[in-house]
Amino acid sequence: MTQISFFSRVLDLIVPRACPSCERRLAITEGPLCAACNMSLPRTMHHLQPFENEMARLFWGRIPVEKCAAFFLYKPNSTSSYLIYKLKYFDHPEIGEQLGQLVATEYESENFFDEITALLPVPLTYRRTIQRGYNQSIEIARGISSVTGLPIITKAIRRKTFIESQTHKDLWERNKNVENTFELNDAAKLNNQHVLLIDDVITSGATITAIGKELIKVPNIKISVLSLCFASDK
Repeated sequence: MTQISFFSRVLDLIVPRACPSCERRLAITEGPLCAACNMSLPRTMHHLQPFENEMARLFWGRIPVEKCAAFFLYKPNSTSSYLIYKLKYFDHPEIGEQLGQLVATEYESENFFDEITALLPVPLTYRRTIQRGYNQSIEIARGISSVTGLPIITKAIRRKTFIESQTHKDLWERNKNVENTFELNDAAKLNNQHVLLIDDVITSGATITAIGKELIKVPNIKISVLSLCFASDK
């Protein structure tokens, strides 16, 4: 243990780590966020009521879901929104993995992952993945998997078409924008699974609903949802 700590300290001197939110140098005991940014992260605490919370209610009457939770609230022009912005648009896939580890560590202690059998990241089109260089939802899932040991399923469902960004659309436009966008690619991988859909940001729930409508075609499947953040339309 002492040896690991020694080499960690040496590495930290050679290649200093920075907080991805405020960009301040991290202390050896900090990570992935500095203590100040970690404390100020607007956590939702959804995992304490995973069957009934603001995000879970988005899916009532739309698709059958088990547990739902977002790690923190997305607030425009905040340090927390900057994290997501850097993850998606500034070539920082490591932020997704680090935050995945953080949320998994906190939620595992509350048994959130009990009965989940696999992680299912929201897919991107091949074109978007090539443009970005990675799928941020897969990076988040990698972090969660490293803590929980849950397997990641990546090719059982695919996104057929490249859609416009959902960012500036209203609820009706968001739903229309993702209609018939996803299709099952290997349903056998999902038989009898309780999958945890992984996304970075959920606002209207339109994307998750579109995926869910495909997933319920699979025999004996259960669906739960976990995102890094929830951007309420309210």
